[in-house]
Amino acid sequence: MTRLIRSLSTPATPLSYPDVGATLRRPLPDGYHHLHHAVRVGHGRGDLERAGAAVTTFAVHRSAGCRVRTAALRAEPGAVVEVALAVGPLALAAPCEVVWAEYGERRTGFAYGTRAGHPECGEESFVVELRADGSVWFTVTAFSRPAAWYTRLAGPVVPALQHWYARRLGRTLARLVARG
Repeated sequence: MTRLIRSLSTPATPLSYPDVGATLRRPLPDGYHHLHHAVRVGHGRGDLERAGAAVTTFAVHRSAGCRVRTAALRAEPGAVVEVALAVGPLALAAPCEVVWAEYGERRTGFAYGTRAGHPECGEESFVVELRADGSVWFTVTAFSRPAAWYTRLAGPVVPALQHWYARRLGRTLARLVARG
């Protein structure tokens, strides 16, 4: 049985974009850069469960080299998450909030949206899915646009970095699943 949990931003937890939950729908909203990256990470129900746990507990993000700060044990709507990418002593913090989560028989994942102070404006989802042939796939879907002067200045470099990061998450998740 699939349990899809949704949350819309409330005044107490404002998000920095109006299209909350749009990673659940297609097409993604206009006016943003779109990202879609899918990679096979395993086969069978056991791999689905391992991958789903790594994604929804933020273990894949941490294993990919990000600093993750959250009080949540796993992704649930309303959970505040700060993801930071660090290079040496420099860290770029990105405040987010989980806007939906899904825990199902064939699909598990969540999306977080950007909050004030994030260098981008938009939403990103991380989903693992068991397909009919038994293969397990990890998909990152996102829509974003610059929200800070430095991301506007970076121009086309930001989408390239986002693709790089999505691929890194996929490789990292495949390794975590293979290790069991």
